[in-house]
Amino acid sequence: MGVKKYAIGVDYGTESGRAVLVDISDGSIVAMAVHAYANGVIDEALPGTEIRLEPDWALQDPNDYLEVLKQAVPVVLKESGVDPADIIGIGVDFTACTVVAAKADGTPLCFLPEWRDNPHAWVKLWKHHAAQPEANWLNEIARERNEPWLDRYGGKISSEWFFPKVWQTLNEAPEIYAAADRFIEGADWIIWQMTGNETRNNCTAGYKAIWSAADGFPSEDFLKALDPRLETMVDEKMSRDIKFLGDKAGGLTEAVAAWMGLKPGTAVAVGNVDAHVSAPAATVTEPGRMVIIMGTSNCHLILSKEEHTVLGMCGYVAGGIIPGYFGYEAGQSCVGDHFAWFVENCVPASYQREAADKAITVHELLEAKAARQKPGQHGLIALDWWNGNRSVLVDVDLTGLLIGATLATKPEDIYRALIEATAFGTRMIIETFEKSGVVVKEIVATGGLPDRNKLLMQIYADVTGREIKIAAAAQTPALGSAMFGAVAAGKAAGGYDTIEEASAAMSRLRDEVFTPIPEHTAVYDQIYGEYVTLHDTFGRGANDVMKRLKQLRLGVQ
Repeated sequence: MGVKKYAIGVDYGTESGRAVLVDISDGSIVAMAVHAYANGVIDEALPGTEIRLEPDWALQDPNDYLEVLKQAVPVVLKESGVDPADIIGIGVDFTACTVVAAKADGTPLCFLPEWRDNPHAWVKLWKHHAAQPEANWLNEIARERNEPWLDRYGGKISSEWFFPKVWQTLNEAPEIYAAADRFIEGADWIIWQMTGNETRNNCTAGYKAIWSAADGFPSEDFLKALDPRLETMVDEKMSRDIKFLGDKAGGLTEAVAAWMGLKPGTAVAVGNVDAHVSAPAATVTEPGRMVIIMGTSNCHLILSKEEHTVLGMCGYVAGGIIPGYFGYEAGQSCVGDHFAWFVENCVPASYQREAADKAITVHELLEAKAARQKPGQHGLIALDWWNGNRSVLVDVDLTGLLIGATLATKPEDIYRALIEATAFGTRMIIETFEKSGVVVKEIVATGGLPDRNKLLMQIYADVTGREIKIAAAAQTPALGSAMFGAVAAGKAAGGYDTIEEASAAMSRLRDEVFTPIPEHTAVYDQIYGEYVTLHDTFGRGANDVMKRLKQLRLGVQ
């Protein structure tokens, strides 16, 4: 029997980064470490200053990304006792779209004293929504010009994506735009730091920067129509050289290998997205099985051999999840965040005391109380737009709605209604896929929520009418990244030549399955009909009261 081989996966989340060390023979996680970002999500003031940020801003400090490599990776090495010589590859995934403005050598502008006090010099995190005006203009111009790529993204480009964020920088801080030699995804930036090679991966380029293997980026003519100063930005501040998932970006540099305690030259996979890298770690490498990554938000991924246009999707990319398939992505902006908002802001002290007395969390108390109810018993229905709508309406200016409340309404009633609202949002996404020819036979769930809330999982099964299986790994993005690290190393080094081979060996499902309860599904079918009416009334222009209220609020600052 040969010497065991290992890979490392590093998962960059919204508040922290985690590293896992994985046995590549069976995918077992040997050691894990989490490093919380010192500056977290920067949404009120720039660190160490009195400089306030406007509403809808969300920034990060790229030094926090480097610290994950310096702090978390040495911990997993120490805990595991594994010889660095037996670690053959490393892969990284990132939230997206997360945009770094950098100099030609990769130095982020916010590291430079002359730019540190300018918010636009910092990393624009995925949930930075302040580029909505630019997104609106971009969509309007693209529609006027009948840009062929618009249909690939469900007819709308999100304010969360690459070009709106860069355009906002140009509009509001042209000096930062001029100083930036590179605008680059966080995933690609960290790989650049690790290997010394600037690479761009096809997943973030395809889903977030309007790129396709067939057509490349949007034309210079289109970018000029947005703003003449953007005409040549792809060649001047990006790159047309796109690497594909599973490719090797390079080997670890001497300096970064020393930070982590690894061998220089260790194979590094090209960057990936936290959601998309989870599919092979959840056993999904073929069509018909939807992966839902369930956490603060939901991300829905499905594969198809055929190319279909799907209204309101985040997009589809050939080879964007698994080589050889069109990978489709949809999402919900507010899920775990939804429940956390309610618990933090709307639960009375008596419930907090009751939870403390029972030595459980308030979430667990509300789940237990809500689980005693039958579908429809609370008489409520909600729209799950507390953080806007990603799919299928693609509109961050939409807000939340709760209908049916009375003086008898209890916190657990609202808590259950919010869970149901997110499940209805997922059903809307599934039905939209199926109407467009992309089949969804079963669901595989992963992320933080399946472990924490069994009621939520049963409600999703009842509302969607589909079996829900659960990925065995608790850290699917990090495991998926380790898989791609093993693929970047290749079979000759003891790894794998394809992600399908890696997934077959390294991923599995739990025995636990959530099966729809027919009598529950029958009631939810009725309530879902009401959800669809509210969804279309408030989301498709019949009543824009949410947007009017938002504008009013902004005007009263």
